[in-house]
Amino acid sequence: MKPDAIKTKRYFDPFEIQKHLENVEYIMMVAPAPEKFKETPIHFSIFLNTSDNLPKDIQAAILDKFMDEHRIKNPQELMSQLMPVGFGESTQDTAMPMLLIKPEDQQNIPHTIMFVMDFLADSNNFPQAKIENLTGWTYAYSDE
Repeated sequence: MKPDAIKTKRYFDPFEIQKHLENVEYIMMVAPAPEKFKETPIHFSIFLNTSDNLPKDIQAAILDKFMDEHRIKNPQELMSQLMPVGFGESTQDTAMPMLLIKPEDQQNIPHTIMFVMDFLADSNNFPQAKIENLTGWTYAYSDE
C-alpha cells in the first residue's frame, strides 16, 4: 500500500523563503525511487543554500562528503546545477522543499535559486524511503 501524498497547504512567498533559509546550510530530501531502479531505490535531493554555481571539484567533494556520512552507494542519474526551489507548508514540522522542474510551476510558485544535487542511490540508513516508501527531509543549520 502506498502512503498518502504530502499535501501542500500553501507556498511560502519570497520574503518567507528568505527568512526561512536564514542559517540553513543545506536540506536533504529522500524519497523512494521509481520501482524500475532496483539497484538505486532511493531518490536523494540535496539543496545547498547557495545561488553560486559551484565548480565541479567542489561538487565532487560535497557529494563524497554526503556519501561518506550517510553510507550512500551507487549514485546514478546525477544532476547538479542551480535550480528554482519553492517551499510548501504541510502537516510536517518543517517546510517541504520542492524542486520546480515544470515551467508552469516556476512561473506560478514563489521560489529561490539554490544549488541542487539530485540523484538515485542506495543506503541502508534510510529505511523509511527504501522499505516504507515514505518521503522525508532534514535541515542542517550553520552555527552562526
